[in-house]
Amino acid sequence: MQRKLMWQWALIAGVTAAAVFFMMPPDKKIHLGLDLKGGIHLVLRVNTGDAVRAEVDDAMQRVRTDLTAKGFPPVDLHRSASNEGFVLKPAPNTAAGVLDKIIDDRLPDYKVDRGVEVTATLKPEIVRNIRDMAVRQALETIRNRIDQFGVSEPVIQREGLEGDRIVVQLPGVDDPARVKDLIRATAFLEIKPVVSVAPTEEALLASTGGKVPEDDEVVPGDVEDVEGRVSGKEYYLLKRASVVTGRDLRNARRSQDSYGQPAVSFTLNPDGAKKFGAYTGAHIGDRMAIVLDNKVRSAPSIRGQISDSGIIEGNFSVQGAEDLALVLRAGALPASITYLEERTVGPSLGRDSINRGLTAGLVGLALVVVFMLVYYKGAGINADVALLLNAVLLLGAIGMLGATLTLPGIAGIILTIGMAVDANVLIFERIREELALGKTVRNAVDLGFARALSAIIDSNLTTIISALFLFQFGTGPIKGFAVTLTIGLLISMFTAVFVSRAIFDALLSRRAKATTLSI
Repeated sequence: MQRKLMWQWALIAGVTAAAVFFMMPPDKKIHLGLDLKGGIHLVLRVNTGDAVRAEVDDAMQRVRTDLTAKGFPPVDLHRSASNEGFVLKPAPNTAAGVLDKIIDDRLPDYKVDRGVEVTATLKPEIVRNIRDMAVRQALETIRNRIDQFGVSEPVIQREGLEGDRIVVQLPGVDDPARVKDLIRATAFLEIKPVVSVAPTEEALLASTGGKVPEDDEVVPGDVEDVEGRVSGKEYYLLKRASVVTGRDLRNARRSQDSYGQPAVSFTLNPDGAKKFGAYTGAHIGDRMAIVLDNKVRSAPSIRGQISDSGIIEGNFSVQGAEDLALVLRAGALPASITYLEERTVGPSLGRDSINRGLTAGLVGLALVVVFMLVYYKGAGINADVALLLNAVLLLGAIGMLGATLTLPGIAGIILTIGMAVDANVLIFERIREELALGKTVRNAVDLGFARALSAIIDSNLTTIISALFLFQFGTGPIKGFAVTLTIGLLISMFTAVFVSRAIFDALLSRRAKATTLSI
């Protein structure tokens, strides 16, 4: 018995010491959420239609390139009204076998209707998958940007299982405007061939009959003076198909241009370098436009073959160049974003919430302690020791897991205080019943713990399952409540069943022939 007691108390002491280590000092080990620390709360919508249109444009370009390479450039090729497909009018002399092979090879995800014109429409399941992947990619891209920015304990998650909304919570942000700009920036890099340039859009399209050709697009750009100040605008007619895009980037960093001004250098991955090298080698002397977020940043002439690197010049500040490089490294958003909600939480509100939460917790703890002492007498001391240890272990577990403590999380702690003695109540009542039946003190304690165990496990397990659902489908504050409630319930089972039993065993070991128990 003595050896068993020593093992039990050694385990309890070790767990308690670990909890104190992980919770001290609380201001560094316990991370506070948005509602306690202050910060910004954003709800974004990913415009998934942009990703669908991009997929259709890529397919159109592949079909156009293949037909042209075979000597049968299409007469017309444009997106359908739904933007989920396209209409192709092949040249009259197009060989049927060539067209069929290109359709079979290039359009496996499309439902194709063939006739004088070929209508290709994305299959519904493919559209759903593209939209879902756009939200997932946007989620990861935003998370990468926030992580590189250095915001501590952010909450970035999808709202709902298949929704197009993303919730972003950034506690303790010192510069919320800059963070919002980083999230908002699409930063989609494209390098495109330049067809022509003009000071106005009308002048640009004068040679094309006032219409933009199907495979071209008009993109604006700034005119800068020698000091880098914007002095006007000019318009570029660019090929719609990009030579390389942000998807081909390997890295981006702040650098300097030839005049010593801040710029952004980028390097390409092997596939992007191969495409870039082939294009620049075949178009020496031509101009190419570096397009960022549908705006021409620069349009240099190709002086020689370029393989795996380039530079983006413009009227950048040092901070602006750093931010652009960060966004490019984190990846481009697959679709544009609409802000549905933007809320700022002040730190003063958080301090007030913490003070009220602590007051409520202490009052609740005091009431429970007093009740257990009055109702269960000496055994109440046992329950109160287990309850205090429960609070210490709970804070230690939060610190160890790096969980974020929110206002609902504090509510979960307070609820745990009330529920922590529930298992003790079940055990103590069973012990009372056994004593009333004439059992010895030792047998009553043993039977009380044994027979209450199944009820304790059942009651706590059902609550833990509910908390897990809250954690899986809830937003940040609800997750905080679920985390503290789940941890608290697990710890309360440990303290009520293991620690309380160890206390009883220690007391009874000193009273081998005990005939009464203060309960």
